Amino acid sequence: MKKQTKNNLITYAIVIAAYIILEILMLTGNLSSHMKGLLVPMTYYAIIAVALNLCVGILGELSIGHCGFMCIGAFTSAFFSRATSESLPAAPRFIIALLIGIASAALFGFLIGIPVLRLKGDYLAIVTLAFGEIIKNVINAFYVGIDAKGLHFSMKSAMELNMDGGDTIVNGAMGITGTPHDANFTIGIVLLLISLFVVQNLVNSRDGRAIMAIRDNYIAAEATGINVTSYKMMAFTISAAIAGAAGVLFSHNITTLTASSQYFGYNASIMILVYVVLGGIGNIRGSVIAACILYLLPELLRGFSTYRMLIYSIVLIVMMIVNWSPKVIEWRKRTFGRIGAGRRKAA
Repeated sequence: MKKQTKNNLITYAIVIAAYIILEILMLTGNLSSHMKGLLVPMTYYAIIAVALNLCVGILGELSIGHCGFMCIGAFTSAFFSRATSESLPAAPRFIIALLIGIASAALFGFLIGIPVLRLKGDYLAIVTLAFGEIIKNVINAFYVGIDAKGLHFSMKSAMELNMDGGDTIVNGAMGITGTPHDANFTIGIVLLLISLFVVQNLVNSRDGRAIMAIRDNYIAAEATGINVTSYKMMAFTISAAIAGAAGVLFSHNITTLTASSQYFGYNASIMILVYVVLGGIGNIRGSVIAACILYLLPELLRGFSTYRMLIYSIVLIVMMIVNWSPKVIEWRKRTFGRIGAGRRKAA
């Protein structure tokens, strides 16, 4: 078995093992209701961390606007589910909403990528950050309703929709209320596994090697005949689509969806970037593990109200040292290399 295939299977096995353990804890009543409520958010943060690592770690482009793609996926899918909540069964409704959210985020990723991917470094980060803020504020200005005559749209107020009865679905800054609660932990794990499968197979493919060649040396890759624009657009669009899938999970796990800074703003984007950096840039498995640990840790430490953030900061520093210190990396390679050699000799 190839080394890379083995690593991919280990990643899937870790996710499945964690799912089984948590399911057993829930079935035996050993998991509190508070912890149960954190499981779905943990999965969609892991998914968007995988998406961002594809852009930052594999493509080598710093994006701080992935919460914008998550916001698009969340609102387009929630709009569809809310509008069809009484006419479609739960399973097909969620599948269609998922496809709509992914397609919408991918479309915006493609459109934004056309001008944005011409930029580099800090400029690209600033533009993607601006995109995330623009999307959030534009959505907050929308008022959309539906009645027997069809859709009604306004950017002034719900009173301007001029509906004959009907239902206001998007109510400006108040967002979308009453989205069906179709997401659960199992669906989140399935989407996480699909995201890992897509990204890891892309990385190990011919296209993935071309993308990483662009990351390592743009000029050399272009000189060897690689279509730089095409490959960058491919990676960025796939990354946006996966972020959209995380948004679909998010919107179908809460009762009221609002385009607020708490969920889709600058701080949320930086938090996801922290997951990627501490998990290891380019390390997809590390992004998943870091997202899960760093999302759950503040909640698990709520009992230590005085020292909660101190412990959290120490964990961040330790993770940074373990992932990035040259001496620690050398020790890990030496230690695990010795263990692997011993196993091969024993076999």
